[in-house]
Amino acid sequence: MAEVRREADIEQTFYEAERSGLKLAIRVRTVALVLLGLFLGISRSPDPTHALELVSGVVGFVALGGIHYLIIGSRFDRKWVKYVFISVDIAILSVLVATQPLYESVNLPQAVNFRNSIFPYFFVVLGVSAFSFSPGMVLWTGIAGVIGWLSAFAWSIHDMTVRFDWTDIGPAPTNEHFISVFLNPNWIGTGSRIQESVMFMVVAILIAVVMWRARNTVRRQLELDEERQTITEVFGQFVPKAIADALITDRGALEPVERDATILFSDIAGFTEMTERHGAQKIVRVLNSYFDGVTRIISEYDGVITQFQGDAILATFNVPLEDPEHAVKAVRAARDIQALVREKKFDGTEIRARVGVCTGPVLAGNIGGGGRQNYTVHGDTVNLAARLEALNKEHGTDVLVSDRIVQLVGGNVSGIGFDRIGEIDVRGLSQPVSIYTFA
Repeated sequence: MAEVRREADIEQTFYEAERSGLKLAIRVRTVALVLLGLFLGISRSPDPTHALELVSGVVGFVALGGIHYLIIGSRFDRKWVKYVFISVDIAILSVLVATQPLYESVNLPQAVNFRNSIFPYFFVVLGVSAFSFSPGMVLWTGIAGVIGWLSAFAWSIHDMTVRFDWTDIGPAPTNEHFISVFLNPNWIGTGSRIQESVMFMVVAILIAVVMWRARNTVRRQLELDEERQTITEVFGQFVPKAIADALITDRGALEPVERDATILFSDIAGFTEMTERHGAQKIVRVLNSYFDGVTRIISEYDGVITQFQGDAILATFNVPLEDPEHAVKAVRAARDIQALVREKKFDGTEIRARVGVCTGPVLAGNIGGGGRQNYTVHGDTVNLAARLEALNKEHGTDVLVSDRIVQLVGGNVSGIGFDRIGEIDVRGLSQPVSIYTFA
């Protein structure tokens, strides 16, 4: 079922690309017709009758394209509609070639038209069809163009009683004989028309192959993007999404880094008593509801939860992805977590969360063995964040942050004012750390 849905999504993507390409093709076609009309009007003799016919022809072609443009994407649109309109373009062009003389004042066989530079106009139609991004459309234009060109040629010569062709020139003609035959008004050049048709079809096939390869490339890229998205969604259920994205991008290699980062450590006050009171099933529902809300908050501020330990959460800011605003965002996350637990019940249960936040050097990377690894952070900064969280119980606070946080954040978080609690000695640090809280 998933495979069918994916294939349908890809086909829909191609269909939308075709529609967009066809609309662009119609716009290009309109510009080309206007420019061609201006060129013919300027280069031909200023005959009012011919000018009117030229304007009428250009307007007719533009109107035809306008009708197709309006149909694309409407409830009248069908996959075969584009084939009909390209066929009409070819048909009109072929009829004009077969029926319209070069000059009204000259009585010459219609086959003389084929000596004029008319055939390139068919290539314009072929080029326009390539905008559809559809190999079938290009091939159909090639087939229709060949049929139209040869049909126009056949109609132009059907009533000629005298015809000269390449066979009349012979294998080794003299100059006089070649000129007398080749420049004769009754010259038809059947082989040339066939050669033009073959070349037109060859070009159509080449363009169609390019379209086919391009579609296959795009299809493969769409499949890879969807596979990547699926892997990220599944993998992201077990590791933070930012880490999953980085692992997939780097093909599983997430290099260890050592840099300053902000650590947020949080757990639930009175969790042991809550577990005894509610029982295992209830507490799992409570935790899932609570973790869901906290995860959304931390993710909103570009933090990464590296561990769920019982009721505790360890989140990092600035690793593995760098963020110059990591301290400010961590403080905002701590503020919003407190607002969440004040305003919401989790599976009908009130919760009080304690949070510790500090900034300092950490070592972050993949650690593990036996084919299994976990992204984690180490260092005194991590230990300090856990200790700050625990000290909330002693000081009767909900959030404690280090003096480094206060220095980095300053007044950048509206509505938050830091109150100094005191100093603590931290193992591994030569100087005491001042700690602060905020409401």
